[in-house]
Amino acid sequence: MRRRDARVQEPGTIGAPGAARHGEAPGTPRHMNAPKGLPLWLKVTAVTVSVLLVAGIAFAAYWVIRLQSNISKAPLSAGAPRTEAAANDATDRQQILILGSDTRDGKNAQYGSTQDSTGYGQSDVMMLLDISADNKRVSLTSFPRDLLVDVPKCTDPKTNTVYEAHSNVMINSAMAEAGIGCAVDTVNKLTGLQIDHFMMADFNAVKELSNAVGGVNVCVSDAVYDPDSGLRLPKGTSSVQGEQALAFLRTRHGFGDGSDLGRIQAQQGFLSSLTRKIKSDGTLSNPQSLLSIADAVTKNLTVDEGLASVQSLLTIGSRLKDVDLSKVAFVSVPTQPAAVDPNRLELVEPQATQLFAAMRANLDLTTPGATATPSASPSPAASGAPSSSAAPAPSTPAVPAYDKALQPVTVADGTGVASRGQEIAAALVGGGFTKAAHFLAAAVPKTVVYYGTGYADVAPDVANLLGIPASQVELSKGVVGVQVYVGSDFNSGTKYGVASVPSDVVKQTAGDVKCQAVNPALIAR
Repeated sequence: MRRRDARVQEPGTIGAPGAARHGEAPGTPRHMNAPKGLPLWLKVTAVTVSVLLVAGIAFAAYWVIRLQSNISKAPLSAGAPRTEAAANDATDRQQILILGSDTRDGKNAQYGSTQDSTGYGQSDVMMLLDISADNKRVSLTSFPRDLLVDVPKCTDPKTNTVYEAHSNVMINSAMAEAGIGCAVDTVNKLTGLQIDHFMMADFNAVKELSNAVGGVNVCVSDAVYDPDSGLRLPKGTSSVQGEQALAFLRTRHGFGDGSDLGRIQAQQGFLSSLTRKIKSDGTLSNPQSLLSIADAVTKNLTVDEGLASVQSLLTIGSRLKDVDLSKVAFVSVPTQPAAVDPNRLELVEPQATQLFAAMRANLDLTTPGATATPSASPSPAASGAPSSSAAPAPSTPAVPAYDKALQPVTVADGTGVASRGQEIAAALVGGGFTKAAHFLAAAVPKTVVYYGTGYADVAPDVANLLGIPASQVELSKGVVGVQVYVGSDFNSGTKYGVASVPSDVVKQTAGDVKCQAVNPALIAR
């Protein structure tokens, strides 16, 4: 009897019949057999995709690490409390304080002495970048370095040293003692805003940025040579980069009347031209170009902790790519020579207060006269008997029962804003109350219209003329006639609760091409 595994192989067969039928190797289970080979083109494609994917990840990681390592950061504030929630970098309105440091440390040593490089330095440039939530408009508001302001109490984040508040000092000194956060707190105090971020660049950043974009076109009215900054340009349009770009922005006496205001106009002209170039080249839509610029700038950039990531910086940059050039406004804070020192500047009132109110109301600064919707306030009700505890209801009869020109109306200016009382009195005169007068009074937070006995019908009309609600009209036996006691809640405009854009604050837009007027003393012969 034969064993089953010793069967005689039939002629013409190889291996077992099952193996021949299924193409399997002898003695190999079916589930262990290798699959048929993949087509060569599919193998090549798979390898190529894998290589590209790995290379892309490596490239992205390289740039993230490189840019992140470039960034220096510092606290946003030097101790001032913040009452607003942090804004979303991608979707909310953004206010970013842009500072140019005059420190001569490191690569900037060639622009000054060792003494110049000590401490935090001072802000050679100060601009507030404001991006609307819908990304349709941008403003850059310049603050002259010579502007006299009040600096709040600040704490140095490195040493915890507390510096008491200073009054009537140059705004560029705000960060000298306690760092960049103190400059932010100072601008917040001055404007009533709450800035979201800051960016501070040094001299080298300007050179690197101008080189990265291949130069920036600037125009001058005459050939200019400034031995202090090293600026030397022929009449007309020139492309500047590197040292000459820096010299154009640094020159203190090269333009206008040789003051800081002429320098600000040149800086705004440079940034306007830079904006046009970046927009025309499609830089903000080109990741590679954007990375190149980001690399050049971040090497010399200090930002607040909330902005200290590559993603945050790229998000801010990408928001600017679709803004119309006519809606990129360059604004100058209204100033005049200071009464205490003609070599310094002070705010012009009430225009400065009106500008800050318009900024707080998020108005389009390129539209002079634009107003914000006033906050809800009580509506005038039907007339009633006045009393010390209940306000009379304003009424607007078609024909007043009295002669406005004969009514004793005064304005008590409790705003602390120069010429504010005169402005309100002028509005009353324009409304027919031609005897309106004004005087300075103790500061108060809230505006109230007071009236004496026999003037219950006049007070509502005065209130209506200025937009003051009925709830803020009160009987006062110590008042003769009508008195508008103007408080800090009504420190701009002539309509209570309504902010408006003052005229002549926008000096140019990014769509304007301007030649800078050269200071006659520096015209190259």
